[in-house]
Amino acid sequence: MKSLRHAVALLVPALFALGGVLAFIVLRVARRVVTPVRGSTDAEIIAVDTGAQTIELGRTLDTELPGRYGLFTTGTSGYVKLGAVLSADATSVRRKLLTQIEPGAQVDRAARFSGWYYSSPSELHLPSQNVLIGSPAGPCPAWFFPAESSTWVIQVHGRGATRAECLRAVPVLHAAGLSSLVVSYRNDGEAPRSRGGAYSLGAAEWRDVDAAIAYALRHGAERVLLMGWSMGGAVALQTAVNSGNRDRIAGMILESPVVDWRTVLRFQANKAGMHAPLPDLAMGALSVPFTARMSGAEDAIHFDRLDMVSRAQELAVPILILHSEDDGFVPADASHALAEARPDLVTMPRFSVARHTKIWNYDQTGWTAAITDWLQEQGFSASA
Repeated sequence: MKSLRHAVALLVPALFALGGVLAFIVLRVARRVVTPVRGSTDAEIIAVDTGAQTIELGRTLDTELPGRYGLFTTGTSGYVKLGAVLSADATSVRRKLLTQIEPGAQVDRAARFSGWYYSSPSELHLPSQNVLIGSPAGPCPAWFFPAESSTWVIQVHGRGATRAECLRAVPVLHAAGLSSLVVSYRNDGEAPRSRGGAYSLGAAEWRDVDAAIAYALRHGAERVLLMGWSMGGAVALQTAVNSGNRDRIAGMILESPVVDWRTVLRFQANKAGMHAPLPDLAMGALSVPFTARMSGAEDAIHFDRLDMVSRAQELAVPILILHSEDDGFVPADASHALAEARPDLVTMPRFSVARHTKIWNYDQTGWTAAITDWLQEQGFSASA
């Protein structure tokens, strides 16, 4: 009996310590979900040939993609555009530089591969204005590209990105006669920071997009389309079901969208080597006010409300989903599930190879045709 009491005396503190370690890990994972991360790197610059204007990168599933891309760098150049793949071996890829790097320029090895391509409105050679949208978070900067139609497209960027991510879509929308309002939202590094500075995964950000809808309606728009990229898709979907102006939302274009966060976070956790039940425990922590605040969130995040597959019957407008089958970051499963739940509303052409938010870069012709055809079919194009 004495030895049993001794064993229990040792076991109980060990169990409490284990619980404390587990709680710490869960809260740390939860914090990563809601904390904005900017300036991360995912590519390595091996060499730059300023004579041939080529760049050699470490080979990854992204850097080997055909098409036009951008590369965030540090040193003399902060951002360069990349063209065709010229050669590749098992470990490296050589691409054409579309932004000239001068001899003697210093470029650090760590970089970030990007699908943005355009970094500022001036590169589009279209009329544009800088505007401020008064939202509950404060004044949010936006770019406005006027066109002939009274239908405006409000574009919403994704997680860890800024509104420059959306610029690729402006020319095709402008060609259809549609005005574009490219917006920012709380905690994205351009719009005001909220009290805690954390993402709400769409649960709060939709209010800033709703303010953008109100701005559009005050400035001549009669109806709006929402276009959301990645997490911006989640924000757009929340706007569509929560906005007081939802009767003026005529349709949505979703690019590599987050339709259900549980699917995304479980997928990303698995890629990072985290196994069940850790991702679900982290989401559970974010769902309870006390542990949500301990994780850095300002309020509890209710994942049921963010699951737009289960809420599919609340959607009421036509939706175009553009999602590569091998996205690699936001799996297309929930997009397919939404298309199956609402075949009366959802159009989802098939794309593959293009990875996450890079369909324009990989297949600009197919991507443009998908949007142009859908706009005409739905009667949104000014030429329809």
